[in-house]
Amino acid sequence: MRIATWNVNSIRARVVRTVEFCVREDVDVLLMQEIKCKPEQFPYAEFEAAGYTVEAHGLNQWNGVAIASREPIEDLQIGFPGMPGFAKGHEGPDAPQEARAIGATIGGIQLWSLYVPNGRGLDDPHYTYKLAWLEALRGYTADTLRAQ
Repeated sequence: MRIATWNVNSIRARVVRTVEFCVREDVDVLLMQEIKCKPEQFPYAEFEAAGYTVEAHGLNQWNGVAIASREPIEDLQIGFPGMPGFAKGHEGPDAPQEARAIGATIGGIQLWSLYVPNGRGLDDPHYTYKLAWLEALRGYTADTLRAQ
């Protein structure tokens, strides 16, 4: 299975280039970050015409992740347990979730498209958020591996 990952920085602006890459490189699964659109805005038709099924998770013009696959997408998961949210001035456990993680099982392999937060400066609240996000991912990964 050929798996690629790409920070597309707006799938609607780069859909032709992205699909051409998948076809040219014979990609079976593409994990995309920074799609910058809601699921209902995703250009599914272009991927489907090339033989891909797509699952997308996005909230609008920021962040967003997606999976395009030639194989069936099973066990879809949006976010991961314990994943912290973030909004300026609204940090903590009740902060809104950002669209940064989508996972699925494809061909018997669990795959994730992850858009890791930018920490900015050491004294910026984004840095604390990034560390909490990575710690939650580490915890989820460790729990998942222990359960297998």
